[in-house]
Amino acid sequence: IFLLFLYSRRKMGFLLFLTVFQCAINNVNTYRVSNPSVVLLIADDLGIGDLGCYGNRTLRTPNIDRLAKEGVTLTQHIAASPLCTPSRAAFLTGRYPIRSGMAAFSRVGVFLFSASSGGLPSEEITFSKLLKQRGYATALIGKWHLGMNCESNNDFCHHPLSHGFDYFYGLTVTNLRDCKPGQGSVFLKGVQRYLVILVQILGVTVISLAVVHYIGFFKVPFQALGFCLLITFISLAVLIFFFYHFRHLNCFLMRDHKIIQQPLSYENLTQRLTTEAVRFIERNHDAPFLLVLSYLHVHTALYASEIFRGKSRHGLYGDAVEEMDWSVGQILGVLEDYNLNNRSLVYFSSDQGAHIEEISSSGEVHGGCNGIYKGGKSTNWEGGIRVPGLLRWPGVIQAGTYIDDPTSNMDIFPTIVKLAGAQLPYDRIIDGRDLMPLLQGKVIRSKHEFLFHYCNAYLNAVRWHPGNSK
Repeated sequence: IFLLFLYSRRKMGFLLFLTVFQCAINNVNTYRVSNPSVVLLIADDLGIGDLGCYGNRTLRTPNIDRLAKEGVTLTQHIAASPLCTPSRAAFLTGRYPIRSGMAAFSRVGVFLFSASSGGLPSEEITFSKLLKQRGYATALIGKWHLGMNCESNNDFCHHPLSHGFDYFYGLTVTNLRDCKPGQGSVFLKGVQRYLVILVQILGVTVISLAVVHYIGFFKVPFQALGFCLLITFISLAVLIFFFYHFRHLNCFLMRDHKIIQQPLSYENLTQRLTTEAVRFIERNHDAPFLLVLSYLHVHTALYASEIFRGKSRHGLYGDAVEEMDWSVGQILGVLEDYNLNNRSLVYFSSDQGAHIEEISSSGEVHGGCNGIYKGGKSTNWEGGIRVPGLLRWPGVIQAGTYIDDPTSNMDIFPTIVKLAGAQLPYDRIIDGRDLMPLLQGKVIRSKHEFLFHYCNAYLNAVRWHPGNSK
């Protein structure tokens, strides 16, 4: 009886140990799938056909391909817009850009000037605001392109620091050919035709007034002729001043609210952005953080550091892609150094498809590849909106998985907000859908039955994914 008593005690103890051990495992798993650090890597104008993991065989992108190998590849990942400003607004808010007023009615659908008065409205709720409220350290490094000021040159109402980011290092507008000497001008190409027409109209007006005055049809005051000439000269002088000083006025690098380089220098710029990102991770590795590394690559003006220049098989564009891949490798390396892999969700994508029509002033192709898909940036053909979508979270997301259901860059908003334990806004429509059930295989279908495709404020197409169809 005594031996049976001891045996039962040991058995109960073993069962108790198993119970405690299982609870501990459950607690570990709960910790691992909540409050992770989040690293969002966003390329600019990168085509889905530019990466090895999507079929490219001539560009070297081993670090980005590693994300695919160690995580999930989304094959139908769709940008909410084929242009930078509205696409990025949708990404940050989880809402179609037309809901936030970030969809233009004019042909120019993006912010072009640092002095533009528009921007992402302060009433909009970004994932950075919600994660900051949950105690996350938050940083945006690189391109913003969602406005800066409202009424004055220093109210910073649209600045990243006003939208939930603790730290900002980068450009408030965008990377343009006009920012880099010798790369031509976006504005001259755009206004050249209108400028010629304007000069012609003014010339015809002045000559007509002079003729009718000379033949005596009616007398034209010389003041009127002088006024027309004055307007012409002033207009030309303003344009010349604008183009001559554009780099200084519009192309500058900021840290938080302070301009630290004006005009912007492209020398080792990607290394500088990467260093800032690495240092942010090092400063905040012991607590959850949100890092958005928004690359200038591969928007024109193209650039590459000396160590990458001339090394790819696709000219300066290929050099820029491979330098960006190096940067991704540095970020993955620092996560590994601080044992953050299993506690970090990493996402890589592009704000829209490649700008396939881009040709340099010397005739070199400066646009990328959208694979088999027609069209590119600024169009709602598939090449303009289908973008890379890679997510990695070891131990939580199964490695080497492909998901063929439609997903959107707006889905990142509800996904990371829920992982951080924050509440989704209840006073507005959120168009994104939580990706975690799909990523973990708990469901096999995307929650998007419909995705709407806007070009600026105009609906171009609707993607329908019927629930009763394979």
